Amino acid sequence: MKMKKIFSFIMLTMLLGIFATTAYSQCPSDIKGNPSCPDHQLYEDQAVIRIQDFKTKIAGLEEQLQALKADMAGLEKKLETTKTSIKDCNDNLYGMLGATMADVNAFRQQLGVIEGKLREMQRLPDDVLADRQADVFALEAELNELRKNKISMLAEFYPKIIKLAKEINPGLLREKKVKEYIVKSWFENRDCLWNIAGNVDIYGDPLQWPKVWQANTNIIRNPDLIHPGQVLSIPPAGPKSPEELKAERKYWREKREAQETQTQGTQGQ
Repeated sequence: MKMKKIFSFIMLTMLLGIFATTAYSQCPSDIKGNPSCPDHQLYEDQAVIRIQDFKTKIAGLEEQLQALKADMAGLEKKLETTKTSIKDCNDNLYGMLGATMADVNAFRQQLGVIEGKLREMQRLPDDVLADRQADVFALEAELNELRKNKISMLAEFYPKIIKLAKEINPGLLREKKVKEYIVKSWFENRDCLWNIAGNVDIYGDPLQWPKVWQANTNIIRNPDLIHPGQVLSIPPAGPKSPEELKAERKYWREKREAQETQTQGTQGQ
């Protein structure tokens, strides 16, 4: 009998503990006052309240979404209207210049090519650029030709063309550096225009001797006769100029005529 009472007491204690734990784990009836309560701990009426709260929030968000979509549609419509207005304005403007959109696009591409050439030249060292001054002037002429087109007056192009023109001239102009060479004696160094031009520190090509001659006509009367101590200006290497070629041809012609005259004189004796 005593054992039965003890067992009953133990069971009652356990039931009270389980009830107390269950009661403690449930959320308070005021679910709105405790929104952090996990869903699985809600009573049915609490869950209904939370679901309804979510539905209200979702409905509000959907309403905002629809309003944003409407605003977006309105903005897109305005954008299309603006694009159409811009196109109409451009067409009218191009028409005043006697051009079409295709003409303007072609002009834009041509200007881009010129700018690309300019950027390439700007990366060249000064000495290389000095040897390519003909290319610089050709690029300037190309830009000037493009400027003759009425399309160049458009606001999109005019400031850019002015900027490119300044970057080409004077931006790309370089003066060629001229070396100097002091003539040494024939007996010690075998100095003559042919050998000087063939010097690896000059041109490394004796056929370039007319360049040295024509750059120093103020002190060289006869290209076959130079004197020790003369200071010669050595122009930059490169193809012979028309003037240099003309002088060379004249030199060889006179040389040949002199030899023929000498030969005829010898034969006549």
